[in-house]
Amino acid sequence: MASTTFPPRTATRRAVIAGALALSLLAPAAAFAQENCGRTGAGFDAWLAGFKQQAVAEGVSPRTVAAALNGVTYAPDIVGTDRGQKVFGQSFFQFSDRMVANYRIQQGRQKIQKNPELFSRIEQQFGVPGAVLVAFWGLETDFGAFMGDKQTIRSVASLAWDCRRAEMFRTQLMAALKIIDRGDLTVQTMRGPWAGELGQFQFLPDHYLNYGVDFDGDGRVDLIRSAPDALASAANYIKALGWKAGQPWLEEVSVPPNLPWDQADLSIKIPRSQWARMGVVRAGGGQLPADQLPASLLLPMGRTGPAFLVYPNFDVFTEWNNSLTYATSAAYLASRVAGAGPFNRGQGDKIPVLSMAQAKELQTLLNARGHHVGRIDGIVGAATRQAVKTEQMRLGLPADSYPTPDLLAALRAGR
Repeated sequence: MASTTFPPRTATRRAVIAGALALSLLAPAAAFAQENCGRTGAGFDAWLAGFKQQAVAEGVSPRTVAAALNGVTYAPDIVGTDRGQKVFGQSFFQFSDRMVANYRIQQGRQKIQKNPELFSRIEQQFGVPGAVLVAFWGLETDFGAFMGDKQTIRSVASLAWDCRRAEMFRTQLMAALKIIDRGDLTVQTMRGPWAGELGQFQFLPDHYLNYGVDFDGDGRVDLIRSAPDALASAANYIKALGWKAGQPWLEEVSVPPNLPWDQADLSIKIPRSQWARMGVVRAGGGQLPADQLPASLLLPMGRTGPAFLVYPNFDVFTEWNNSLTYATSAAYLASRVAGAGPFNRGQGDKIPVLSMAQAKELQTLLNARGHHVGRIDGIVGAATRQAVKTEQMRLGLPADSYPTPDLLAALRAGR
């Protein structure tokens, strides 16, 4: 069947001018939202009226605007949920043990085995293997089983009014209106989780609009009810993120005890042959190819836990979701679906894990020493890991970028 990829719409000069006028109408309400961030929905109706004018100025039909936005009310529970996310504060062990479950591995393999022609056609067109697609499919919605049932328009409109991520969600609200206007979904069928994601791969509305593919040939992009559309759209998005066909993404390795730990850093990419000279071997003892493929050493639980070499394609996983815990778990699940065995846990449960409160304290202490770790949220992301590595090197600790109670104690003591 023929497939159609829908590109982003191009605004006319007239629409741009009209959009600028509509934005000026939104300014007072936006200022009110900033002042009352997270405390009230007062002013929401006035802001929404301005947004309706902006949507029409950007080419959305008045009929769609009225059908989607008339009667929409502010949802304080949605805004509260947005401010209380904690799942990515979990360690790699905690998250992957729960999410990379045997049933997801088995179901992922079965999906590919039962639909070989579909997955083959997708890989031929977009270069993305089935194992990677079903890994995201399984983690996002359990292969379409749990897509959420909240009213997307109300959720996204509420988050667009709230000041925390207003610009992002105003983009999403406009995209959602354009999806409805294009005829892909209706207001009633546009349902999902609290943050407005849509379909079997939990696309944000602007990704749905810009990367959606009609792969079943029915003339619509339906990422909720059509598995072919959903899978091909995910592959189209992954390709756009820079996926390199035919290349690996992650493999488990064993590392020598005398490895220079400061080299275990996603920002350090050196040829695989160089890792081999440093004594890194494949899990089970096999030799690494002596080639020039760039690779980074990833130690998600520090030097006493599992070790992985990750390749340029791994960057796509971190682009899909910038949580390193999620990205590593997704890449690991894809490798399991493709036939890899379970990873070696190293010292396993003996590896210390900071609590959320301890991680926040660590981030506060790191900021006080001149580092910039971003929000104090207890989530150990790339900026926090880089600061941890710098402090480990300063203190003469093994610089594996993994936060430990020993490091926290040293910083508490003012060392």
